Amino acid sequence: MESCILTVIPIFAPFQIQLTAYKKMKIVRLLAFLTIISSPWVSKAQSVPVPAQIQSQPILITNATAHLGNGQVIENSYIAFENGKITFVGNMAVGRGFPGHLVIDATGKHLYPGFIAPDTELGLQEIEAVRATADASEIGSLNPNIRSIIAYNTDSEVTPTVRSMGVLMAEITPTGGRIPGQSSIVKLDAWNWQDAAYSTDFAMHLVWPNASKWNWQENRNERNEEYASQLRELEDFFQQARAYSENPAATKNLKMEAMKGVFDGSKKLFIHTNAATGMQEAVLFATHFQLKPTIVGAKEAWLITSFLKAHDVSVIYSTTQQLPSREDDDIDQPFKTPKILQDAGIKWCFAHDGFWKQRNLAFQAGQAVGFGLAYEDAVKALTGSTAEILGIGKTVGTIEVGKDATLFISEGDALDMRTNKVTSAFIQGRKLDLDNKQEALYRRFQMKYKSR
Repeated sequence: MESCILTVIPIFAPFQIQLTAYKKMKIVRLLAFLTIISSPWVSKAQSVPVPAQIQSQPILITNATAHLGNGQVIENSYIAFENGKITFVGNMAVGRGFPGHLVIDATGKHLYPGFIAPDTELGLQEIEAVRATADASEIGSLNPNIRSIIAYNTDSEVTPTVRSMGVLMAEITPTGGRIPGQSSIVKLDAWNWQDAAYSTDFAMHLVWPNASKWNWQENRNERNEEYASQLRELEDFFQQARAYSENPAATKNLKMEAMKGVFDGSKKLFIHTNAATGMQEAVLFATHFQLKPTIVGAKEAWLITSFLKAHDVSVIYSTTQQLPSREDDDIDQPFKTPKILQDAGIKWCFAHDGFWKQRNLAFQAGQAVGFGLAYEDAVKALTGSTAEILGIGKTVGTIEVGKDATLFISEGDALDMRTNKVTSAFIQGRKLDLDNKQEALYRRFQMKYKSR
């Protein structure tokens, strides 16, 4: 091992540095990583488009099938926007002109509000296998003072691949521990996190304890013996936080300062849990502190729709692309759950786990349509409903006069992976460059075989 290291790193030989095997392995991995990222084929393939310029000319999109994000659709639509705001929504029978507008003919195409990805680590992770590129979690269990927005990387090469699928905004959420911290909403085209920020530190996240845990040695679920103590820890922490919010101490406590917004209503409380009993306990826990939570995950929400409706609880459902949580559930239950939530009158929206998987966010909705969910309800659960749950519904999420011109045009059905092809996209009226690393690689290897 030592001779191998000295061969790879000859600079160490003259100094006769004594390294442990662990340190030598870390150095070898570092050199391998630096070699890879400096390779010509990597540097050519990697590219992050320059952020778009501010809208300089009024734009009119004509003749598209416009899905407004509120359950309505307009055939042969006329959608105009200026200075980043939508100024007209109608159809070709408008009977008025649009002088000075740049006209985009979208005949045969579909127009949608920009999809919004809730609960994602997009921009906080780059390569899952490389720890140095992951900045989604912090050490410790109770970290309400953590702010995901300041770690958001606008130069991520994953973001353009997601954006090219119609996802134009995202809720950047920290992970790890019982209280991972605060999430923020960003626009997916910006120079830095300050430019990207749309709604900062708007929600506090709580990961609810599981009553059971998986025993990997015996390959079965078993009771979580620490469940009661974990609940007591949470209750004690929330009691302290509530007391602090009512009577702040002379010396500021950063964790308690961060929690004040939860109790004064300036921050939402998002509770992550999938089990039906866990959701019920979490809602009752929040109610005890006079808080109204939003449930994130919600695999088994279909079992307790009456309870969720009675407590006016919103649901961020993640995801249809999963196996059912119980062995005796229908294998297609995850695909049927969206329609059950919709029929129950619950406010809900789609989410997808992970970060790079957000490019498939819309296809979850498409799959739910195949299991009974109305098409426009599926679009709404990617746009208008998501914006309402995240607290930004007054300015974005639907195509309405006065709202942000954050929208995109697709050649076909954006919920169908076979026909979705985004040809134009705008964030607050700024026209985006939809190129990305995957498109560059596609062009590169297409030319390889064409040249033979």
